[in-house]
Amino acid sequence: MNLVIDIGNTRVKIAVFKEDVMLSNNSFSLKAFPNNIEKIIQKNIIDYVIIASVGDLKKEYIKFFNSSVKVLILTHKTKIPFKNKYKTPQTLGVDRIALIVAAVKKFPNKNTLVIDAGSCITYDFINDKNEYFGGSISPGIEMRYKSLNSYTSNLPNLSIIDKIPKIGNSTKNAIHLGVLNGVILEIEGIISQFKAKNEKLTIVLTGGDTIFLARNIKSSIFANPNFLLEGLNSILIYNTDV
Repeated sequence: MNLVIDIGNTRVKIAVFKEDVMLSNNSFSLKAFPNNIEKIIQKNIIDYVIIASVGDLKKEYIKFFNSSVKVLILTHKTKIPFKNKYKTPQTLGVDRIALIVAAVKKFPNKNTLVIDAGSCITYDFINDKNEYFGGSISPGIEMRYKSLNSYTSNLPNLSIIDKIPKIGNSTKNAIHLGVLNGVILEIEGIISQFKAKNEKLTIVLTGGDTIFLARNIKSSIFANPNFLLEGLNSILIYNTDV
């Protein structure tokens, strides 16, 4: 079986796959990594592991696996099934690499825009010729809330709510409306730009804020919160004899 590990700035996402099928997945804090990874290893016979980390990968994360387990650390040098035309490939986030691989696997030879709504909102596009040139990065929903609080004297630090206010008739509602409506209009605007330049555009929405955004975005999208994990598993299969 395959073990997929996505290490973020504060949290870790882990999934167990049997070939292309996800058997289980979990998310927990970085501090809880040792206990949780040991439990997963005890419950499953792991043959291959892929680790993707947006920060510096600590050596102790590797020590949990014995010599019979093959561990792949995802970097910009890892073999991938698309043509990477990014100007500075060494600076391209491994999470974005995994998302594009997932798009290649799920929607081969199609113009595909992948929107990952997490700490940041990333937009990555691969064309029907299997070429990737890049995308864009903007602040995520939580980051926008925090910035309003951090860079002002009196604005409160709020969190995402299910229902967007129709009017900002209080300071809290004004913040909610500004942040949430702003993100939605940004995403719809970028989708419109890509649609204008690319025929038959496929749009994938993923990340921690997938459920909220999928309810509020008017464009036709494929919503998949586990798209990155699936992409990591595809990279692992592509680089092994699984």
